[in-house]
Amino acid sequence: MDTLSYKTQNAKPSTIEKKWWVIDAEGQVLGRLSTQIAMILRGKHKPDYTPYMDCGDHVIVINAEKVRFTGQKKSDKRYIWHTGYPGGQRSLSPTEMLARDQRRLVEIAVKGMLPKNRLGAEIFRSLHVYGGSEHPHQGQDPKVFELTYDSKG
Repeated sequence: MDTLSYKTQNAKPSTIEKKWWVIDAEGQVLGRLSTQIAMILRGKHKPDYTPYMDCGDHVIVINAEKVRFTGQKKSDKRYIWHTGYPGGQRSLSPTEMLARDQRRLVEIAVKGMLPKNRLGAEIFRSLHVYGGSEHPHQGQDPKVFELTYDSKG
């Protein structure tokens, strides 16, 4: 029996090829969109996925301010953080957060789906989110990524 024919091939830094993808977030449900983005950033859509390597692609998200929420989440959901000072707990609803920074909702949702270590921080740098339909990455020749779920939610 040939034992070399069925060994797992792990990705090496020299064999990793990073592509650029554009995803239009207009009318997409935030959670479903974020899972697809996290999958691309990790590289789980590639046959040579290796858990301990950054073998994912770059993702450009446009129209982030037009992302959708299901149910009453747009008014009822709260994003909570603490300033570090006594009585410093703060919170915002998604509507208030969109008024402050249009990109932040998508960034928070995707970052929560990535590993909580140095690899996750490195992978997160491959995410580029823009509120409008324009982005400065035309030189990388990004391809449009077709989402694999029904956007009607």
